[in-house]
Amino acid sequence: MQNKPITFQFISEPSDVNYGGNVHGGSVMKWIDQAGYACATTWSGNYSVTVYVGGIRFYEPIKIGEVVRVDAQVIYTGKSSMHISINVFSRNLKQPTFDKKTHCIIVFVAVDENGKKLPVPAWIPETEEEKQQEKYAKRLMDLRTQIEDEMKPFL
Repeated sequence: MQNKPITFQFISEPSDVNYGGNVHGGSVMKWIDQAGYACATTWSGNYSVTVYVGGIRFYEPIKIGEVVRVDAQVIYTGKSSMHISINVFSRNLKQPTFDKKTHCIIVFVAVDENGKKLPVPAWIPETEEEKQQEKYAKRLMDLRTQIEDEMKPFL
């Protein structure tokens, strides 16, 4: 199965504004989830649900009226889970190039109509870059386990 990135492009709108006059972080998080969902359901061929969003890193604000691009791509699969790298870019309408604004990894699980996990097609990295992405996803899985252990007393 080919692992083509899913790309959304649109113009940020005044309804996306925060109190500082830029795009609200919650709007960016919604776009991340939507692009991740499109990528996960395309990959799995099934309805998929978000089970983890981690390490969202906002590098720079997105201005209202900029063109926004959200790229989503599978970087690791488990039995039913899909780890998806999301990068958010924006550019002024008068500029030709996009600047990276946000990055995160989001994990989805394919489920049936009763919410039970379904197997997903295995993603097998082929290029060196894809192998590095898979290593990155596995390192983050280990870190999540450590974080969850630290959080247990407070849950």
